[in-house]
Amino acid sequence: MIMLTALLSLLHKRYRLPCQVIGTGSWTSAIYQGNPDVAGVWSFHRHLPFPLDRPWSSVRRALRDSAPGPIYVCERHYRQLPRIRRMLRLSGVDGRRCVFIGSDTAAQPRIDGLVNLGAVTPPALRATDYPLPAAAALDGPRLHVLAAERAERDAWLQAQGWYGRELILLQPGNHRSMGPRRARWRRLNTDDKWWPLERWAELLHRIHACRSEAVLVLCGSPEEVPMLEEIRVAARLASVVVASTGLRQLFALCESAHSMISVDTGPAHAAAALSLPLAVLYGGQSPRYYLPRSPCGSAVVGIGGPPLSTRVDQLSVDAVFEAWRSLGAAGCISSADP
Repeated sequence: MIMLTALLSLLHKRYRLPCQVIGTGSWTSAIYQGNPDVAGVWSFHRHLPFPLDRPWSSVRRALRDSAPGPIYVCERHYRQLPRIRRMLRLSGVDGRRCVFIGSDTAAQPRIDGLVNLGAVTPPALRATDYPLPAAAALDGPRLHVLAAERAERDAWLQAQGWYGRELILLQPGNHRSMGPRRARWRRLNTDDKWWPLERWAELLHRIHACRSEAVLVLCGSPEEVPMLEEIRVAARLASVVVASTGLRQLFALCESAHSMISVDTGPAHAAAALSLPLAVLYGGQSPRYYLPRSPCGSAVVGIGGPPLSTRVDQLSVDAVFEAWRSLGAAGCISSADP
């Protein structure tokens, strides 16, 4: 949903109207707050039949009222597409208004596939009426932080005694870290994005050795706090702290931070979309396909992933530390430093 903001920007410029977004997940609307390319957001539950879900009547009306405007379908998962097609059919949508993302984008970086989708014109419209914006007018995914959220962030940082200090964010968890089966994932060692606690602790020491004044912030959801506390205790550094934030609070924190180190997960994409220099640890997914992208060209470095590795625990502390140093955010560190 964060990568989708690149497509929304293109469509807004091309059709001269902000977009309406239909998605799943309670967090979807939070992602697009303050985004000038978005006029409205509806979120469905993933597993509840959509005719029984509260947004359905509003979505059906919006789909009808948007005629003859284009509809871009960015989902290509075989389990979700039948559901989407039923939504369109029950809304009486003319199929010629619709463009579906093709299987030919599977080999492209995900963001490029979405942008290329926006260059396609539905059969019901004439491409010459809606020229593509110049490449210079487009950028990568972008998130927006509200002024009230900045004020709230600054007040919170002052209360913690961290305001004005350099903040380095670390995101050790992923969706398996906060699900009901997280203990099982860990016990069976089947989470390909899990990096051992002792390596996080060693990495924190390496960063502290060259940025001794920085606050090293372990970020995560409330469900991940016990895991984050384990890392903090193992590190035994006063500069290492745990911050459990909501999605919008995390965005504001990223905007004011120095850099981030994260496993391959949503907060990494958020950091890049807020132009935060970033190093990402990959397991079974390829960074060529999923690497986050910044709207202003801030550094994003992927570590691991096929064919070099298939699990994050195959990555060394040295590799992760050197990737972080290469961001340029750590430019004052010399090669002779530990």
